[in-house]
Amino acid sequence: MAPAQEPLLSRDDRPSSENSSERHIEEEDALLTGQAKPQSSKYGWHFWRSIALFTWAVVATAVVIILAVMYQHAQSSHPRSSGGDWVNGKPSGKRNLIFMVSDGMGPTSLSLTRSFRQAESGLPIDDVLVLDKHLVGSSRTRSSSSLITDSAAGATAFSCGMKSYNGAISVLPDHSPCGTVLEAAKKAGYMTGLVVTTRITDATPACFAAHVNRREEEDRIAEQEVGDYPLGRVVDLMLGGGRCHFLPNTTEGSCRGDDKDIVKLAKSNGFSYVDDREGFDGLNLGSSVDLPLLGLFARTDIPYEIDRRNQDDVYPSLDEMARTALKALSAATENSDKGFFLMVEGSRIDHAGHGNDPVAQVHEVLAYDKAFASVLDFLDKDTTPGVLVGTSDHETGGLATARQLHSSYPEYHWFPTVLANATASAEHLAHLLHARTSSSSSSPSTLNPISNPPRSSPSELETYVRTTLLSSGLGINDPSDTEISRLLTHPDAWPASYTFADMISRRAQVGWTTHGHSAVDVNIYASDSKDASPLVGNHENTAVGEFIRDYLDVDTEAVTRQLKETGAMEGKWMGEEVADARVGNRGDHYEGDFRKRAVEGCACGMPH
Repeated sequence: MAPAQEPLLSRDDRPSSENSSERHIEEEDALLTGQAKPQSSKYGWHFWRSIALFTWAVVATAVVIILAVMYQHAQSSHPRSSGGDWVNGKPSGKRNLIFMVSDGMGPTSLSLTRSFRQAESGLPIDDVLVLDKHLVGSSRTRSSSSLITDSAAGATAFSCGMKSYNGAISVLPDHSPCGTVLEAAKKAGYMTGLVVTTRITDATPACFAAHVNRREEEDRIAEQEVGDYPLGRVVDLMLGGGRCHFLPNTTEGSCRGDDKDIVKLAKSNGFSYVDDREGFDGLNLGSSVDLPLLGLFARTDIPYEIDRRNQDDVYPSLDEMARTALKALSAATENSDKGFFLMVEGSRIDHAGHGNDPVAQVHEVLAYDKAFASVLDFLDKDTTPGVLVGTSDHETGGLATARQLHSSYPEYHWFPTVLANATASAEHLAHLLHARTSSSSSSPSTLNPISNPPRSSPSELETYVRTTLLSSGLGINDPSDTEISRLLTHPDAWPASYTFADMISRRAQVGWTTHGHSAVDVNIYASDSKDASPLVGNHENTAVGEFIRDYLDVDTEAVTRQLKETGAMEGKWMGEEVADARVGNRGDHYEGDFRKRAVEGCACGMPH
């Protein structure tokens, strides 16, 4: 009997085909057997598992991105205050802020000083300044009246967070006063201080504690700084120069236009007063300070650091004054729920730029760098959260670490070792020359008055210039006959100062474009980029003032209202108004005046 025939389309024997599908096979089996098989979906467990994993990955990635964006926004909007907390966009808790101003220091000042230091000390090329390690951004410096600012308008941007005209001391273009961060800090309970190496009545310090229409009103500024204005005393500590503006004009050493005794006025407002090195040493670097304190250690400006170091028994350094202020203010706020605000200015970097003196410049920047390091050290050791922010009001001199001396193709060199051979500033050497040739009894120097020796014969004077001033003072042993003649025929202090500075600048191949300011952007520095995150990048200079105000969480607008309500706009409280205070009044367009500056002498008496 023949075996039973299997269905021709038996599933087991059915040949497979690359084009067949499981679905077609199940349909055929159902037709032949009469029994429908349960159909499974083509989207099986593995498919749905893959979909779930993919969806989870997309969601997780989106969440991470959103959280990162939110964190970055929070960091850029609200910097941490060295361990402090921020609430509703403002820092909370006790805190200190040290604001440092490197007056006149542009980016090239750092290049100049860095290379000088490396060459002088035999350091490797990666051994940089302390400042270099704390660069966080840059600042655009124009004022309301010019693309090139002066120190008054620049410091008003820091103190008020607003633009104003050149020459304005915390006064706006409409001649109304603007409340400063220092005044607002004092009103909020902070202790306050100002430390400078120029006159304490000069533009930068004045902008934090005074309001005048014209920066030249230094007599009036002195009065306001010790409390003779609507807000009363707002500064707890002032250290620097400018004693002549505090002494009545009946007193030797005064430069006031009246007989007001501002030192006496300061004492009546509670200030203790010191005016010499012995008095400063008695402060014991801040441990023996009786606040409020007024310390005036020079008749006008404290000498350049290269000259001051040879008179250390007469003048304190910027670093010493800064450390004294930090310790004194820290001790005074030890049991307070508020910290302190301190402004420290390396003032005479600017003056070195005005004089086109690279020797004075490098030593002023090094002195500022040392003070900057001391502030960082203080913040590291202090138990109160704090931040250091530093910048410049502008660049001075149009400094370039390059100079083409001849019409032939320039060589790519500049020689920092030339500067290392100098032992004095051009200013100091010029005063020595003037004293040697003058019939007056003293020289109007920032140094102690120099008594004049007996007049020298022409040959003796030339020998003195060649050996004492040039060889010993500047390390120049190859002066030209033209250079010697220029010094002998123009021995007055300021023409001579420019000549000395040009002589060493040429030999070092350091270039200058002006004896004034430039419009170059300046650097912003901070103790930590996270502490000062709103200042990271490029900003208008007003952003610095806004940061100080926000970090301290103080109300400058309330101070402005108080100034106006107490009669600041009446009479001559802020001095005479300025005719060209309007925005853009000076104009920034060419007017065919490229020849008009061909004059002899210098503008050293002009505002810096």
